[in-house]
Amino acid sequence: MKYAIACSAVIPVRPEPSEKAEMLTEVMFGEHVEILETTGNWAKIRNAFDGYEGWSDKKTLVEISETNFIELKLKSNPFVLPNLFGYAIDEKESAYLLSAGCTLPEYNEEELSFKIGSKRFCLSQPPAFRGNTIREIIINSAQTFLNSPYLWGGKNPFGIDCSGLSQICYKIAGIKIPRDASQQVKIGVPVSFLENAKPGDLAFFDNDEGNITHVGILLSPAKIIHSSGKVHTDNIDHQGIYNNDLKKYTHKLRVIMNVAGE
Repeated sequence: MKYAIACSAVIPVRPEPSEKAEMLTEVMFGEHVEILETTGNWAKIRNAFDGYEGWSDKKTLVEISETNFIELKLKSNPFVLPNLFGYAIDEKESAYLLSAGCTLPEYNEEELSFKIGSKRFCLSQPPAFRGNTIREIIINSAQTFLNSPYLWGGKNPFGIDCSGLSQICYKIAGIKIPRDASQQVKIGVPVSFLENAKPGDLAFFDNDEGNITHVGILLSPAKIIHSSGKVHTDNIDHQGIYNNDLKKYTHKLRVIMNVAGE
């Protein structure tokens, strides 16, 4: 198996071929991967969406041809599920759980159908986009994750980290950004002043060593939504994030980036 596609809602990706290894990230349903090597039940994969590498259980992957892999990779704007949750039903009437950010290859809007490898699926309910502009979709998608618990490497409503939240919300809006905050900060156009920031801009925060360690999505120049403990909103000013419950600043603002354009 050289190429595969994910056929589970989320697939853990680990630094080593072991269930005991920490989770680095997740591959979403419908994302296609390249198999770099295998050992036992494990495959070292490279996610075509963001280039992230790690080990996943082979049982969660469906083999596809090189031709199919290239076709999927060349498709510039695949259909991405905007609903927080959903179900896909295959031809044998088996149900598959989906979550926001899943990719639906060869999506047919009239039939609500798509294909994973040779299998055809139908959505149990129509997709529901929240907003008419890229920025509206980003912030409205982020707000559907409110109170989702923080999980290192997570990218779904039952556990999501800070950069997972920004990546998934941007993916739903049709914008591909890297996986980690330290990578995301390198794209887009810097915003000189917080007062000039727009809803949907990304705010990045650093530690005492100057390393980017956190990212959030601005709802306004004074409010931010981010995953820290759980997905929630906080106040923000030129110093950083101020947590009203703790009555203190929790994150030091480094830079704001306009990645959404407009």
